[in-house]
Amino acid sequence: MKFFIDSADVGDIQKARDLGILDGVTTNPSLVAKTGRDYRSVVKDICGICNGPVSAEVLSTDLNGMMAEARSWAEVADNIVVKIPLIEEGIRAVVRCTEEGIKTNVTLCFSSNQALIAAKAGATFISPFVGRLDDIGHEGMQGIAEIRQIYDNYDAFKTEILVASVRHPLHIRDAALAGADVATIPLNVFTQLIKHPLTDIGLAKFIEDAKKIPKS
Repeated sequence: MKFFIDSADVGDIQKARDLGILDGVTTNPSLVAKTGRDYRSVVKDICGICNGPVSAEVLSTDLNGMMAEARSWAEVADNIVVKIPLIEEGIRAVVRCTEEGIKTNVTLCFSSNQALIAAKAGATFISPFVGRLDDIGHEGMQGIAEIRQIYDNYDAFKTEILVASVRHPLHIRDAALAGADVATIPLNVFTQLIKHPLTDIGLAKFIEDAKKIPKS
C-alpha cells in the first residue's frame, strides 16, 4: 500500500519524505488555509519536495470552472493530480480530464455507488472519507471493502482506492487488510505507526544490557 501525507505544511511533508516511505501528497483548501499562503505557491513548493502524485483541489463547482482550474493545475508540474468533488458537474469534469490526460482524484466520496461512478468516469484515484463516516455512526472501512470488491470485479477499472480522513493507526491497518491502494495520512499518524511501547521497552533493555558486555 502506498503512503501519502495529507498536509499542506512543507515542514511536515519534508519530515515524512525523510522517513523514506512517502509516495505522494494530498492537500485541500482547509489545509492550505492554515498556512496563510497562496494555494498555488504552496503546491509548487510541495511538488519540489515530493516526486510522487501531489493532489491540488479545484474550487469551482461548475464544469467550465473546474476544467479551467484543472488545466491550470496540470501546468504546475507533471506529478499534479487534480482533486474534483464527487458531484454531477465533477463527474463530467473527470470524464473531460481523462480524455485530456489530466490525472484526477475524486474527493468527498462516502459510498461504494459513488466510487463506482468515479471509476466509470476514469478517475485516477477515488478518495473515500472513512473518518467522517465513522463520526456519524457508519463503518467507513466497510465502504473500502465494498469498493475493493466492486473494482476487482471489472478489469476495465483502473481507479486506485485512496483512503482519506484517516484518524488513527487502526484505519491504516484495516485499509491494508481491505486491499486499499493508498492511504493519505497526517504526520502524527505516520509517527504512531512506527511506535510501540514494547519496542521502546525492548530497546531500552538491550541498551542497558549492552553496557554489561565486557569490552575487548
